[in-house]
Amino acid sequence: MTTLSPENSLSARQSASFILVKRKPPIDKTEWDSFFDENGHLAKSRDFICVNILERGLHPFVRTEAWKFLTGYFSWQSSQDERLTVDSMRRKNYKALCQMYEKIQPLLENLHRNFIETRNNIARDIQKLYDKDPLGNVLIDKKRLEKILLLSYVCNMQAEYQQGFHEMVMLFQLMVEHDHEIFWLFQFFLQKTEHSCVINIGVGKNLDMLSTLITFLDPMFAEHLKGKGAGAVQSLFPWFCFCFQRAFKSFDDVWRLWEVLLTGKPCRNFQVLVAYSMLQMVREQVLQESMGGDDILLACNNLIDLDADELISAACVVYAELIQKDVPQTLKDFFL
Repeated sequence: MTTLSPENSLSARQSASFILVKRKPPIDKTEWDSFFDENGHLAKSRDFICVNILERGLHPFVRTEAWKFLTGYFSWQSSQDERLTVDSMRRKNYKALCQMYEKIQPLLENLHRNFIETRNNIARDIQKLYDKDPLGNVLIDKKRLEKILLLSYVCNMQAEYQQGFHEMVMLFQLMVEHDHEIFWLFQFFLQKTEHSCVINIGVGKNLDMLSTLITFLDPMFAEHLKGKGAGAVQSLFPWFCFCFQRAFKSFDDVWRLWEVLLTGKPCRNFQVLVAYSMLQMVREQVLQESMGGDDILLACNNLIDLDADELISAACVVYAELIQKDVPQTLKDFFL
């Protein structure tokens, strides 16, 4: 067992402290622009900006630009001119990938059975999306989404297509204007979050660490879950696969949580602390009714219309509590 450093303890207390006072307004365009000098170089530290994003969030008018830094689309050290060059390069690279895909598509159809199955799955998932707002205004272009998802599947075999990606890419389409931006932001988002929402890469690890965290912080609850079988926690995999987006009351809440995950504040793999905080919301009900796996999953699925700021605050408190303890090395390695 090892105790985390005083520096990390201080950081966590600062991260959690914003729940005790009225949250400051989100970073608006005027304030965001003040973070840069006349050449477009950062005049504030990356850490300063990320802590402010954790504690306050981003105004919708700032989100598009800020996310390009948070995901790695743009370097934090870049100037305005360099960013224009990078964006042009990403546009050209995306166009080249599209041309490559068009050339190899017949080959994929003939030689790769998984390609046709995946293409059908993508088309089926896309059709389920609501593409209009309550007033009938078109929100998304389903054909564009389908093209981007297919290209992502072909170019990123490490993260095979899975249900949920269509909803994630839809949110990127609602945020940015151009297809090359949607494509690259999605790729960088997966990388920046260490593929934590990908079934064959990060989801299993998240669930294992969630079980370890429950055992460490809440042994009584852990014993109950253990008595109901190993599937009680494992059944919560949709939270990670969909990156919690179905638990919130608005797209803004989803973006709010995602941008915190991208900051790496207050720690790595913050999504597991978020899941722990959500599970604590149903803890008393689970214990009182002696719920098993299916009932626990049903109770967790009923956690909808959540407020992102409240959930982030709760997860920060868990982190502050965690680092005050004699933490197992497995948890230390995972969160730091």
